[in-house]
Amino acid sequence: MEDLLPILDAWAAEGVRAGRAVVIRSFGSAPRPVGAVLAATEDGRIAGSVSGGCVEGAAVGEIERARADGTARTIRYGISDETARSVGLACGGTIDVLVEPRIRPELIAAARERGQVVAIPLPPGGPGADPGPALPGEGPADQPAVVLDEMGGRTGTTGDPEADALLAAAAADALATGRPAVVPLAGREWLLEVAPRPPRLVIVGAVQVAIPLVALARTLGWRTVVVDGRPAFATRERFPHADELIVGWPDEAAEAIGLGPADSVAVLSHDVKFDEPAIALALARGCRYVGAVGSRRTQADRRERLRAAGVSEEGIARLHGPIGLDLGGREPAETALAILAEIVAARFGGSGLPLALRAAEAGAGGPLR
Repeated sequence: MEDLLPILDAWAAEGVRAGRAVVIRSFGSAPRPVGAVLAATEDGRIAGSVSGGCVEGAAVGEIERARADGTARTIRYGISDETARSVGLACGGTIDVLVEPRIRPELIAAARERGQVVAIPLPPGGPGADPGPALPGEGPADQPAVVLDEMGGRTGTTGDPEADALLAAAAADALATGRPAVVPLAGREWLLEVAPRPPRLVIVGAVQVAIPLVALARTLGWRTVVVDGRPAFATRERFPHADELIVGWPDEAAEAIGLGPADSVAVLSHDVKFDEPAIALALARGCRYVGAVGSRRTQADRRERLRAAGVSEEGIARLHGPIGLDLGGREPAETALAILAEIVAARFGGSGLPLALRAAEAGAGGPLR
């Protein structure tokens, strides 16, 4: 939704109403991920995509139908489905799409403010079920969403206190990964649409590898903070793409930026008096990823010193070191890519293995998406 905000704002300024379709499930090699959105206006304009072009025409038709009867519905398009063949889903896979006659204001607000999850009750009966007539205040399109934020706040309810608690936990997981999800709660399914804040990477040590690491992280939509005690290294000339440059000690930087569980930390300084306090601090604050450079011998000695400094075995087990995946490259940009690849894998629970190997292990017979 964030990507569509400028277009939606322009439509709203013209007084043009729009509905939408959003991918809620995908199976196989579907071309667009869960959460992909297609918006369509009453005068025929469209923005976004749910299939990369395969079923857009059919989805727009369903939006028009939903607008006409005021009722949300879910539709399934798949390669084995005659309807899908007729609209050209030749790219393989299956998608379930939620179609709504309007774009909920909660979604627009969440896309602006970030750090929120909008939980939408899905129409009963599953894909293709007749949603029935829309009665004021009772039709599926009129059923209110529940909005949850990163601080644990909630607006709205499922109607069941136990389900509200489960929904809050699922929303926290969705915010941590930045990925939408469908969860069963209170006798029905709920779509969790996520408007996360950009993930943040804190780089301790303004060394050469940090320069391409900042650039790569920016390409993936991460916010970056570079920390170093040496003013000559942490400069805007060296790091033109960094969101923040902090000259100081790790504890000073941690307080300044509010270092916390949502952050990933890469310690690249090669300086014991600088990197080990940074590691201990990041582990103590529960950062989602903590990695540090150094040989295996350096890592072993470092872990012993961290134990002596009071870091728990659980904390030490969370430390990634030597940092990064083994990609074989040794140039600064290649090393940066290896580091960021491990950080991304840790964020999403990836194995770091080749997809072909994972597919072979699973007996899938093809690449995993």
